[in-house]
Amino acid sequence: MSDMAEPMQQQLANASAVLARTRSLFDASVLALAQRCQDGGRLNNKRLDEQQVASFEMAWAGAELLAAETAIAALTPASAPLDARLALVFTVDAVVALLDRLDVMLAETGQDPAAVDVLRALPEWRALRQAAGGSEALQAVGRGVIDAQGVVGEVVLDEQHALAQDAFRRFAQEVVAPQAEAIHRHDLTVPESLLQPMREMGVFGLAIPEEHGGSAPNDHDDTLLMVVVTEALSEGSLAAAGSLITRPEILTRALLAGGTDEQKHHWLPRLAAGDPLCAIAMTEPDYGSDLAACQLKGTRAPGGWLLNGAKTWCTFAGKAGVLMVVTRTDPDRSLGHKGLSVLLAEKPSFDTHEFEVKQEGGGTLSGRAIPTIGYRGMHSFDLSFQDYFVPDANVIGGEAGLGKGFYYTLAGMVGGRMQTSARACGVMRAALRAAVRYTQDRKVFGAPLAALALPQAKIARMAARLAACRRLAYTVAGIVDTGNGRMEASLVKLLACRSAELVTREALQLHGGMGYAEETPVSRYFVDARVLSIFEGAEETLALKVVARALMERALGVAPTGA
Repeated sequence: MSDMAEPMQQQLANASAVLARTRSLFDASVLALAQRCQDGGRLNNKRLDEQQVASFEMAWAGAELLAAETAIAALTPASAPLDARLALVFTVDAVVALLDRLDVMLAETGQDPAAVDVLRALPEWRALRQAAGGSEALQAVGRGVIDAQGVVGEVVLDEQHALAQDAFRRFAQEVVAPQAEAIHRHDLTVPESLLQPMREMGVFGLAIPEEHGGSAPNDHDDTLLMVVVTEALSEGSLAAAGSLITRPEILTRALLAGGTDEQKHHWLPRLAAGDPLCAIAMTEPDYGSDLAACQLKGTRAPGGWLLNGAKTWCTFAGKAGVLMVVTRTDPDRSLGHKGLSVLLAEKPSFDTHEFEVKQEGGGTLSGRAIPTIGYRGMHSFDLSFQDYFVPDANVIGGEAGLGKGFYYTLAGMVGGRMQTSARACGVMRAALRAAVRYTQDRKVFGAPLAALALPQAKIARMAARLAACRRLAYTVAGIVDTGNGRMEASLVKLLACRSAELVTREALQLHGGMGYAEETPVSRYFVDARVLSIFEGAEETLALKVVARALMERALGVAPTGA
């Protein structure tokens, strides 16, 4: 960096050297764990389950390592000094965690832990930890973040994406944020005063090709635009704005992956217009994230299917006019995921927390909103289907789509995880900026909180985590648009969602007693952030069934099988 002092250049060189050594040990540890879990060159599910503790640590290590590598690699001679310092702060925190995780991996697989001790003793690591992670360095970074009013981790965008970011940030600040507290505190459904302007701004058609009424290019995806818009809206409110795009994204991907031409022409323009709004009914009371085990039954009837069973945690099911229902259409349960199909169940829209739909033929669909500590506005519902009729025309893919519902659903999971990462970044950005404002205004013992060493260090670490997650999310968005990045999307989802919990927790803590008051927005950020590690793949399932498995398959050189 041309305007950086020589010590900074040395810190960056040390960071690169430490990360390279850590990557080498991590890759060797992944291979060793994979070899313990394989049988005949393929991963054995029973052995994988026996290594869940080590696998969980491995997945987290993979996420933290990739984020640190990405943060350091993104620095250029034109990078601002604060960006470099934030990347170094995150790298130090990440490596501290990585060394402990590598210890667990080696211990659980019976390997010699001496290799981790060697890393801990590296002169480059000791110098980096003191120079970039010591109290003096953290205080200096914290003061820089405070001077910047918490606006950190900005990624250079092209004109199209920059204009979108600016427009949706303004909308979030001027339209969403003023309504967010009332929606949260009074447990309201997202009102038309937010939904209609978002329809007019094209929010619901971001994943839908232009030829079908959306704003996405016809010949490629634009995941970056989805990330930019989602992050901006989530800064205003996770539940009242930032999460509205996820459901049409998942349904759109399913239709594009398997829908007939007639279904695409019928549904995609309507989804792009936000009429109807949609919800995704996947999770069941006894099976959680185990989609392949779902039991909601679809039985043939003249002209269509009758649905019987229950779904839970179906977000926005009340307001939605159509539900994407993952259904077991083959009675042979031994088929697992191969017996699933996706049916589109239409219903009236309700603003209430309970509803019941009665069809002329006698079928019923009832729903009840689940009371939650946060993420209010969208509402997640328990659903009960009793002989609820869905016509053949609403089976995605028609007759040829029967038994392929699992794959159609997975088509939207990568996008859903990227969106959730962006949602986490938006909440973190709101929390960090709120914390900076409060610490500048709040005086203790005769001085602003912002002038004290510990608040400065806390703010530095919060900002470093946000900046690293933003950089990783934006980078992975580009990878996803090439048709790759399934595992990387899971890694950034894993890291960003837990990071949102940490950042909002610290932001609340810096507010003291006021942070615990409902009238303070940071209390809403805190309870909203807690849900992020649960939906779009609970972090345990994501870490074990997707990330760890993919890392080990990559190490063994076998074809990936995870979701």
